[in-house]
Amino acid sequence: MSSSARGFRVPLTVRILLGMGLGVAVGLIFGASAARLSLFGTLIIDLIKGLAGPYLFCLVLLTFLTTRIEAKAAGRMIAISLVNGAIALTIGLTISNVLQPGKSFDVLAEPEAVARAKAELAKLEKSIEPDQTIDFVKDIFGHVPTSFVRPFLDGSVLSIVILAIFAGLALRAVRASETGEGREGVALLEAIAVASSKALERIIEWVILLVPLAVFGVVAKTVGQYGLGVFRGLGVYLAVGLAGLAIQVFVVYQLWLVVVARMPLRKFWAAAKEPVVFAMGVGSSNATIPKTLAAFDRLGISRASARMAACVGTNLNNDGILLYEAMAVLFVAQAIGEPMSLGRQLIAAASCAIAGVGISGIPEAGLISLVLVLQTVKLPSGMVEEILPILLTVDWVLGRARAMTNVSSDLLVGVLLDRFGGVKSAAGEIDPDTNEEARLE
Repeated sequence: MSSSARGFRVPLTVRILLGMGLGVAVGLIFGASAARLSLFGTLIIDLIKGLAGPYLFCLVLLTFLTTRIEAKAAGRMIAISLVNGAIALTIGLTISNVLQPGKSFDVLAEPEAVARAKAELAKLEKSIEPDQTIDFVKDIFGHVPTSFVRPFLDGSVLSIVILAIFAGLALRAVRASETGEGREGVALLEAIAVASSKALERIIEWVILLVPLAVFGVVAKTVGQYGLGVFRGLGVYLAVGLAGLAIQVFVVYQLWLVVVARMPLRKFWAAAKEPVVFAMGVGSSNATIPKTLAAFDRLGISRASARMAACVGTNLNNDGILLYEAMAVLFVAQAIGEPMSLGRQLIAAASCAIAGVGISGIPEAGLISLVLVLQTVKLPSGMVEEILPILLTVDWVLGRARAMTNVSSDLLVGVLLDRFGGVKSAAGEIDPDTNEEARLE
């Protein structure tokens, strides 16, 4: 987070709580007439929708342009990350399917809310052919972009990432084969992508500063229309999300450490506790990289493996975001009474995996990519925009838990890379130097 955001005297957490409290009071006093205040929440969500697509494109493009790693080590890291990510998605989908936390939002299933949801569904069904069924493979191919602009207008994660991948591969090929103007042009585009991502990140930070206003407006409307019963669902939502993240960290990662890495848990957590606690404080895995590298040094992990896991792998190790989004997508669908077939859940899982690429270190990143995923699986937008700002009231807790999970994943990947043979240096030898202070290059 930039110094301008950090310089705010009142922490975001406190301002969100104040906004929620004020919203409750206004809703109880003014009742249904407070409904117009929800326009603040709709505005914030619309702003995030508009910014998330271009920001994701820049980050994926930069990952392809700036990442230079040894092929075998990259393969091992990707394999580990894929396995952990698949497990995280499975946990997120399973706990939502089994526990059905979204049904605790039964206050939103009032006749008026159901009528609005049905109206949204009717509009959506008009654009679908009568004999069209959900097919995972067909849906994936359906996201192959036919226009550069359309994916950004639709907020389609898969299409945006496909564009970024092709652009990144093409620019890398030009940089490798061309000289003179060709290479200079790639360098210029890379600089533009860096500047664009920084500018978009700054704008997103400004939008996040408005979140308490959105919370105030939506809470006032919700309490005015439905009463205080709506907050029962938030407690269930928060508990289920934290439980899923705890299973990933304290069951899945522990098994990796004991069974595969053969590292004593006490040794691992003695070194890991500092970056994990720091990540929970700042809500960002990228901001925790220096402390993560220092933890690797205490664990005796080679500097090459440490740098790969902490500086490159952090763009892939998004288990916290993946698990949260898989749980949250089904939560929202359950809350609005929208059935999610296995096919749609698989689409949601794939969208979660791709939406999380490169943004795990950004505070509130889970919310940003969740908006895109919900849009990709075509849930009724009106009801989604009504529920999402309500979830913001507790997202600061889940955001810190997600960051802690992502940092734990970075540490685990570094340990496993060393266990499977380490990362080779440019000279082709495994880097034995673990005594010098770890640092970013």
